Order: sequence, then C-alpha cells, then structure tokens
Amino acid sequence: MAKKYAIEKSEEDWRAQLSEEEYRILRKKGTEYPHTGAYNLHFENGDYHCKACNSKLFDSKHKFESGCGWPSFDKAEEGAIEYIKDTSHGMIRVETVCANCGGHLGHVFNDGPQETTGQRYCINSVSIDFKKP
Repeated sequence: MAKKYAIEKSEEDWRAQLSEEEYRILRKKGTEYPHTGAYNLHFENGDYHCKACNSKLFDSKHKFESGCGWPSFDKAEEGAIEYIKDTSHGMIRVETVCANCGGHLGHVFNDGPQETTGQRYCINSVSIDFKKP
C-alpha cells in the first residue's frame, strides 16, 4: 500500500500543475543534468521550498558549494524530508522526498562538511523554489 501524504493529487492534476521537467523529476524520480540547475551556484539569503507543494525544506544558511553539480545543503528543516532506501542503478543510496507531498528532491550522502552535520543533501534545482525573507 502506498504511503499517504498531507497533499495528495491525481497524476493528471500533478501534470496540470507542474512543467514537463518538474513532473519528470518530482513525480517520476528523475534527475537534472549536473551544473545546469538554477540553484546550483545560488547563495542568496532565504528559504528553499518544495516546488510541488510550497513546504519549506531548507534554509540558505545550510547551503554550501560541494562541487557535485547540484544544490547542496548540510541540514534540512526538521520533519520536512522523508528518507527512503534507494537501490536503483546498482547503488545503495538514501532518496529524499518532501514529507508533505512525496515529491522527489534528490539524495542525501554522508560526505558533507564534517564541521557541521557531515551530510550532503544533493537536491535537484527543479524540485525547489527559492524565497527571499
């Protein structure tokens, strides 16, 4: 049985709300090409929200340049992310999805800054929206 989220929509409704690329990444677990996302090298102060449901996911004070080609954060907002074991593509990873709508965000790895959390949330720019304070 599929997990229920606070925000549930039909695939038809998600397709109507999201662009083709947003739908491919958020609803079909796609990935954008590295070094192409709008927020990869974006370092303004503000918050990053889920593109699908507008839930706050990350604070800009936790964003850092990892060199991986995707926006990287060392910490998510408390309770904003659901963590799912991902064994696709012959790897064992931890997928991150929005805890409010289930939208695919990216993955989290344990190779982030050791002076903070040690985590690197590797997030698709297409999955998030930036909002100034």
